Amino acid sequence: MSKKLLIAGNWKLNGEKKDISFIKNLLKFHSKKLTKKVDILICPPFTLIDKFCQLTQRSNIEIGGQDCSENETGAYTGEVSANMLNDLNATYCIVGHSERRLYHNENNNLLNKKILNIQKNNIKAILCIGESLSDRKQSKTLRVLGNQLKGALKNNINPNLLEIAYEPIWAIGTGLVPEYSDIEEVHDYISKKLEDFYGKRSKKIRILYGGSVNAKNVFSILSLNNVNGALIGGASLKIKDMKSILKQFI
Repeated sequence: MSKKLLIAGNWKLNGEKKDISFIKNLLKFHSKKLTKKVDILICPPFTLIDKFCQLTQRSNIEIGGQDCSENETGAYTGEVSANMLNDLNATYCIVGHSERRLYHNENNNLLNKKILNIQKNNIKAILCIGESLSDRKQSKTLRVLGNQLKGALKNNINPNLLEIAYEPIWAIGTGLVPEYSDIEEVHDYISKKLEDFYGKRSKKIRILYGGSVNAKNVFSILSLNNVNGALIGGASLKIKDMKSILKQFI
C-alpha cells in the first residue's frame, strides 16, 4: 500500500511573531500538485499554534504541537494539554523526542499516557524513537527501538491516529546521517513490529526519518523502503530551506 509522504517541521525552541511570515510564504508556495504527493506539517512553539492554525485553516497544511501533558486539566503549572491543542485546531502532536527523554526524563510509560490523551482528543501522535551512539556501537539499535515501541504503544493505542519517527539520537543536529542501508534496515524492522502489534491496520502508519535531513539528502532518504516521510529540525526553520526540500517532490 502506497502512503502519501509526510514532511514535518519541528521548530523546537524557535519562533516569534515575526515568523508568521514563514506560514504566509509557505501558503503562497503550496499547490495542488504538491498536495497530491506530500502532506505538510509544521510544529511551532505553543505561542504560535493559534495564529498558524488560523492562517492555514483553508489549506492542506497541518499544524501540530511539539509535546503535551499526560494530564487533561488541573494544577500543573506551565503544562499544555491535548484538549488545549485540539481547541486551537492543531491536528498532530510530537511525543517522545529524544530531547524530551533526555532533558525531562520522559520514559515509555509516560509517553503511553500522553499518546492515549492525544488520541482521545482526535489528534495524531508522532512517536519519536531512536538509539544513542553507544547503543549503535554495541549493536543494540533494534533492541532499543523494539523496547521503546512496546512500552509506548501498549494499552490500546489507535493505529489510525499514529505516526512513528525514527531519529537516531547521534544524528540529530550533527550533520551525520546513517548509511542508507542502515536507515532501511531500521524502517523495515519498525514496519514489521507495527504489523505484529496491529496486523493489517499498521499499513496506514507512516514511518518518518529524522536526523540532519536537508534538501540535498531528503529525496534519497524518502526513496528508501518503508520511509514514508521526514521529521525535520533546523532545515524547517527558514522558508527558503523548506521550499528547497518540498521542491524535490513536485
